[in-house]
Amino acid sequence: MSTIQIRGGRLIDPARGIDREADLWLGGGRVLAIGEAIEEAEVVIDARGMIVCPGLIDVHVHLREPGNEEDETIASGTDAALAGGVTSLACMPNTIPAIDTQGAAEFVVLQASRARKANVYPVGAVSKGRAGEELAELGRLVAGGAVAFTDDGAPVASASLMRRALEYAKMFDRVVMQHCQVPELTVGGVMNEGFESMRLGLPGMPAAAEDIMVARDIRLAEITGGRVHIQHISTARSVELVREGKRRGVRVTAEACPHHFTLTDETLRGFDANFKMNPPLRTWSDVEAVIEGIVDGTIELLATDHAPHSTEKKMREIDQAPFGIIGLETLLPISVKGLIEPGHLTWPELIAKLTVNPARLLGVPKGSLAPGSDADVTIIDPDVAWKIDPTRFRSKSRNCPFAGWDVKGRAVMAIVAGEIRYRLDSDEKKSTKHERPKHAKSTPTSSK
Repeated sequence: MSTIQIRGGRLIDPARGIDREADLWLGGGRVLAIGEAIEEAEVVIDARGMIVCPGLIDVHVHLREPGNEEDETIASGTDAALAGGVTSLACMPNTIPAIDTQGAAEFVVLQASRARKANVYPVGAVSKGRAGEELAELGRLVAGGAVAFTDDGAPVASASLMRRALEYAKMFDRVVMQHCQVPELTVGGVMNEGFESMRLGLPGMPAAAEDIMVARDIRLAEITGGRVHIQHISTARSVELVREGKRRGVRVTAEACPHHFTLTDETLRGFDANFKMNPPLRTWSDVEAVIEGIVDGTIELLATDHAPHSTEKKMREIDQAPFGIIGLETLLPISVKGLIEPGHLTWPELIAKLTVNPARLLGVPKGSLAPGSDADVTIIDPDVAWKIDPTRFRSKSRNCPFAGWDVKGRAVMAIVAGEIRYRLDSDEKKSTKHERPKHAKSTPTSSK
């Protein structure tokens, strides 16, 4: 395996408090050193004007395999991940069949190994078949590689089952990730319940459905001592409930998705199913509360809830179309547009929510550039301007609500285990307008 020198980049490693211009040396699938030259490198990457950071981590991705390979496969999804700078991801269990057995978890690990793209960590189902009735064999799922548990796509509606899941998961030091929603309050819903749903004549999903479940699960985590993670948080009250839980010492964490801090229910006025997601887009006051939670640390990490659906499925009438959007290839630029450009976060703060914090949640040895750590690296051009064009995406699906947006910031290279597995190619550059200092190259180049 080649020794790689990444030269002259702005090295940001929040896990170690590093933010400075320095060279990074990789070899044997590991980080060798920062700064000092250790040997002559076989590959030199010019990263002047770029950000060099640990490989990004997404804890909430739907890869659809097995069962819905027409929407996405492990190979296509991990390819899309690399194009977005994501080198590690957690795969949700709402496949067909569900990831509720050791063999099902091992299948995901095997397929990811065959694809040789991004690292994939399976998340096991809380309940058998994700039916919410009987606890899955959590110990066997851990043996199969599961790093967490969730019935995502559906909430764990039973308080008794959720309590037992938290107790059992605690034995394995695993987190239970919850799609917080009271099913009885959202059945038949299409969008956020409020003025816009009334105006459009569409069935609504009230914010209270999320708030009630968040409150319940924080209390269950408090009495069990287990770890609960609130997925795709979307309401102002839910953010405040997480904040209150943290103050009491409850082991609760939360994630926010880019669509929930940049879009509102007003986008449904065009009846475009690419804006239909679950939880739904909320109001501007909810968006502001989510951003506030991201800024003050109530929400420790960002995730995509990448939910691919074929064009044919999303072309149905809005009440018939499935929930969900893709997000792996827009995670970085939309986070820049929604959080960095308005001044809410700095680059080190954003990268922390995409590297070390997700790694800690899952308990995986990623998210740092410490010598000896895995050589997973993302190189970002922070100034490059480009237009989002889903037809050029590597995902099999095109259900993106950000099509046509002018954005800044893009992953130009992704390195996994010391191998360059993604490089921005000439096709992808066609939609890219460079606004970089003349001395810096738009894409890192390699030479021996």
